[in-house]
Amino acid sequence: MSDFRRSVGYQIYPKSFCDSKGDGRGDLKGVTSKLDYIKELGVDYIWLTPFFVSPQNDNGYDVEDYYNIDPRYGTMEDFEELAAEAGKRGIRLMLDMVFNHTSSRHEWFKKAMEGDEKYKNYYIFRKGKAPGVPPTNWESKFGGGVWEYVEKFDEYYLHLFDVTQPDLNWDNEEVRKELQKVIRFWMGKGVKGFRFDVVNLISKSVYEDDYEGDGRRFYTDGPNIHRYLRELNAATFGTDTEIITVGEMSSTSMENCYQYGNGDGKELSMVFSFHHLKVDFMGNEKWVLVPADFQKLKNILFSWQKGMQEHDAWNAVFWCNHDQPRVVSRFGNEGRYWKASAKMLAATIHLLRGMPYIYQGEELGMTNAGFTDISQYRDVESLNHFRILQDKGLTEADAYRILQVHSRDNSRTPMQWTAGKNGGFTNGEPWIEVNKNCDRINAEAELADPDSISIFTGN
Repeated sequence: MSDFRRSVGYQIYPKSFCDSKGDGRGDLKGVTSKLDYIKELGVDYIWLTPFFVSPQNDNGYDVEDYYNIDPRYGTMEDFEELAAEAGKRGIRLMLDMVFNHTSSRHEWFKKAMEGDEKYKNYYIFRKGKAPGVPPTNWESKFGGGVWEYVEKFDEYYLHLFDVTQPDLNWDNEEVRKELQKVIRFWMGKGVKGFRFDVVNLISKSVYEDDYEGDGRRFYTDGPNIHRYLRELNAATFGTDTEIITVGEMSSTSMENCYQYGNGDGKELSMVFSFHHLKVDFMGNEKWVLVPADFQKLKNILFSWQKGMQEHDAWNAVFWCNHDQPRVVSRFGNEGRYWKASAKMLAATIHLLRGMPYIYQGEELGMTNAGFTDISQYRDVESLNHFRILQDKGLTEADAYRILQVHSRDNSRTPMQWTAGKNGGFTNGEPWIEVNKNCDRINAEAELADPDSISIFTGN
């Protein structure tokens, strides 16, 4: 059985990690070329964000084909080489499974839009409440409504995220069996870990207007969620004791996480929860500027640590990922106390009960992007909210200040390997700008520094 309770994970966003082809985008061969560096950090698992075929409207979290590698990232042979080389170094691979929704370019959705009833039932189509009125007033995670009208059917389809990410209908047993096949395919490739994206949103309950919030109470930790996870476990990864799993739990409750990450192993090995990363929000609203509430942060960390332990449930502990700002900019100090605060934050994570996950560049103390023009941004959520914030009456300058603090692109700037051109990430034109401070914050400099931040981020 995998001893994940003594392991460390390292998250790689392949698009921004290392470019081996010179096309400005990171790729699987780039990851393979840096395995010795990752091994030196003391990493046990590499979590790779999606590299499947995708139109990249949400940077790969809009999957068009679960079984094939997007040519931008390489080939299946490149993946197999990565898995083999990682294995030689005692490192296992964890893949990101996006099962709440697909891309609108997935063959299932294409067939649904052609009117095939079998595949329409793979998704969630509903009649409007009245002509021109969507089924509910719920708000999308990316801004705007969650329903897209299809004139051909006089129906709407649900998309909790972007309009190009239609939600799957998990109440349909055929959908669940299709997704089980996906897991078994990658298990056959030797994958020993799975991270499930926003997995606690897969079981919707009722479709009615929410006059108290944005609708999330009707689709979060839904009525069949634990049954569906236990079914997935029993049919796939639960048959191999070497495989570990982690669920991304959006707006979840601790009581549900006692079951998701319980020591009985019937659902998932552990959970990502995000309450501690909302202490600089206003309620659930992140597109504001408010000071971080450090007493609240402390209280949340303590309560989750104690509550999960009392119920023999396991946390995935982290500060950063591809959706979060850089922690040294967020809760630390980019200036005089840059190194000290980065070390403090790293030590905090490693001293908590749970499996620590380090996001690429966190071990270097990488900072927020510092972008000053909307043309520098790539993230669909950020681009949408730049407009939404101004529609709400904020000035363009205020909208920029909020993006500089909260945009997901803060974590997606390329890995800073050297002080050279493009931080050593690519010989080409990077898909998103490299942070200008790569001349002083980079892996080469950290490796040469006996007092480096990275000594706090491994085993």
